Amino acid sequence: MVNSFEVPAEMRDFAERSVSQARKAFEGFIGAVHKSTGVLDTSANPALGGVKDVSTKAVGFAEKNVAAAFDLAEKLVHAKDFNEVVALQSDYLKSQMAAIQEQAREFGDVISKAAVIKK
Repeated sequence: MVNSFEVPAEMRDFAERSVSQARKAFEGFIGAVHKSTGVLDTSANPALGGVKDVSTKAVGFAEKNVAAAFDLAEKLVHAKDFNEVVALQSDYLKSQMAAIQEQAREFGDVISKAAVIKK
């Protein structure tokens, strides 16, 4: 079984540019989301503060998870062989599972606090 492969330089460059462009597009999108959630006026209704906290946390998690996926994509573009691809994917899955567990805990805390404010 052959464990190495050679990706043509043109294809690797195209993939690199595509990942970079997608990352920039996402950064523009997430910037607009941050701006729109930042204008929520919570002074009139304290319950909206909880909603804003939940929204901010959810957007932050999405941003981190997508950034991790872009980081993986950039690493995969430069992988030297199939074993490296598998190792990168495995490391990514392990780190994302840990991140999702932590995010679920944090999200639960924020939702609990938002529910207390609402009452």
